[in-house]
Amino acid sequence: MNCHLCGTETAQLFNTQVLGKYAARYAYCADCDHIFADDPTWLDEAYTEATTEATGAADTDTATRNVLTALRLAALCYLGLGDHGKGVYVDVAGGYGLLTRLMRDLGFNYFWSDRYAKNLFARGFEYHPGLGASEAVSAIEVLEHTVNPLEFIQQTLARYQTDTFIFTTETFPDNRPPQPNQWSYYLFEGGQHIAFFSPRGLARLAEKLGMIYIPLGRIHLFSRKPLSRWRLRLASNKLLVVPIALYALSRLGSQRGRDRTHIRKTLFNFPHA
Repeated sequence: MNCHLCGTETAQLFNTQVLGKYAARYAYCADCDHIFADDPTWLDEAYTEATTEATGAADTDTATRNVLTALRLAALCYLGLGDHGKGVYVDVAGGYGLLTRLMRDLGFNYFWSDRYAKNLFARGFEYHPGLGASEAVSAIEVLEHTVNPLEFIQQTLARYQTDTFIFTTETFPDNRPPQPNQWSYYLFEGGQHIAFFSPRGLARLAEKLGMIYIPLGRIHLFSRKPLSRWRLRLASNKLLVVPIALYALSRLGSQRGRDRTHIRKTLFNFPHA
C-alpha cells in the first residue's frame, strides 16, 4: 500500500499477531522513515474498557511519567515559549487528567481535552473554545496511537488555535526500522500502538506541516514560531529542569487554592469558598 503521509509506495516490514489473535501487517515508508499498521481492524477491541484497563494495569510507570513530564513541560513552557507560562495550554488526549492537574499545581493555566477518557483529576478545567487561542498543546504518548499522524496534528492545531505542538513518543534509529523482536514499543499485546517514527521521520513530518522540529530528549516540539533553541535546550537540561520548574512555580503561583474555590462553587454549588 501507499504511505498515508506522503503517498509513496511502501514496503512490507513484517507480519505479526496483535491482541493475541489478529493478523497484522506493518508497512515501512523509506521516504518518511515511518512504520505503520496497515488497516488496523482491531482498534475497536483495543480500546474496549477491558483491554484498556489491562493495558493500564501493566503500565506501572504512569504516575512517575506524569510527574517527570509535568516538570519538563513546566520548564519548557516557562523558559522556552516566550510567554513565561501566562497563556492557555491544553493537554490533548489527556486521559484521566493527571498531567493537567499537575501542570495547574505548578502554576500553568492548563486545560484538559479527551474525546474518549473520563476526566478524574482535572474536573472543571476542560478546554472549551471560549478560552481562545492556546499558547501550546501537549500530546503525551499520543502520536503512536493515531491512524494518520499528519491529519491528527493538523486538526489539533486548528481546533486549539495554536502554532506549537509538544509531544512524546519513542523513536527508532534513523533508516533502521526494527523487527518485532527488536523493539518492545510495538506493544502488540495491547494493539493501540500503530504509528512509529525515527528522528528523521519526525523532521519530515514537521516539514509536511510547515513547522520546525526541535528534538529535546524525551520531548519533541513542532512549531511555526521562531522559538529560541538555546532557551529550549537549556530548559531541557536534566540538571536544570527541576530548578526551572520550581522557579516558574514561585513566579506563577500554584493554582491549587483558586481551583479548589472554583470547583466548590461550580461543581458542588457551595456559595462560599
